[in-house]
Amino acid sequence: MNKVLLRRKWTLLMLAALLSPMAALFFGAADFNAKELYQCVFATCEKPVNNLIFWQIRVPRVFVGFLVGAGLAVAGATLQNITRNGLADPYLFGVVSGAGLGASIATLLFDSRFAEKVGLVNLIPDFSFTLALPFAAFLGALFAVFLVQILASKTFGSKTEHMLLAGVAVSFMLSAMSHFLLFLAEPFAASKVIFWLMGSLARVEVWYAWVILPIVLCSVLLLLIYGRHMDALLLGDDNAKTLGVQVTRLRIMSLAICAALTACIVAYCGGIGFVGLMIPHIVRSWLGVTSRVVIIGSVLLGGAFMVWVDVVARVALHDQEIPIGIITSAIGSLFFLVAMSQKQR
Repeated sequence: MNKVLLRRKWTLLMLAALLSPMAALFFGAADFNAKELYQCVFATCEKPVNNLIFWQIRVPRVFVGFLVGAGLAVAGATLQNITRNGLADPYLFGVVSGAGLGASIATLLFDSRFAEKVGLVNLIPDFSFTLALPFAAFLGALFAVFLVQILASKTFGSKTEHMLLAGVAVSFMLSAMSHFLLFLAEPFAASKVIFWLMGSLARVEVWYAWVILPIVLCSVLLLLIYGRHMDALLLGDDNAKTLGVQVTRLRIMSLAICAALTACIVAYCGGIGFVGLMIPHIVRSWLGVTSRVVIIGSVLLGGAFMVWVDVVARVALHDQEIPIGIITSAIGSLFFLVAMSQKQR
């Protein structure tokens, strides 16, 4: 690829990643003009309510949205690398289904009528359902990934497609369990979980960013450090071993990173699918296929993409907000069909 053209592409991508969050601050239910935004950033908002909306709602939402897009894209790129399957996606490993199961269990425990039936009323801890839901979802997501690893442990390093098959099986199994539990739950509580599973940044709080940020940073740094090893893995397990790469250890570490990224994001923002499938494909076709290039490109493009998807979710319908998972699934399904048709040629 021409170096000048490649440099221009990187410049455009970095500008998109930098300017997208800034532009997204103008969009939302409350109207802010350029002067009001300038005052809120560099001085004090004219109205106290504007200060609350800007610093407690809009800025955290844009920042978390960027982190969510970056994390999901990096997880997808890593999973596609270690499985050598361009159609791999973090959600194939049952992470969303596991998170849904955890959320369903939390919903039932906080449903007083159900808890009274099974004699758990006095055992329910006295803390907010808002905190219990993401925590239970996080544990469920980690359980799903652990279960996939156990089922596929005998084939690590030999038949990577077995991991994908195990993930699909675990996903269907945990989805069936969570749907059954939601069927038993009180309708209002169940509807909360169903909306949450569609994925949304509507309830983002400032502290979400300080939980997700270190996980994304540490994951990206680790993957960049092992970038050459990941490139060797693309040549096949036997060739990677010949080059001195410890294939099994590298694959388990990479899976753990994917699990941490996806589980943390799903726990706080719900199920947002197809980002990990689309973004790495676009980055590879635009910038190159080496692991470090794909990881950095996925951070920039994934973050910018999710920021604009959230803008669409906020402004597409008047006085209503579309769950992000619906938008990404609609875009991703079309992208998946296009990718499949190209593979058949």
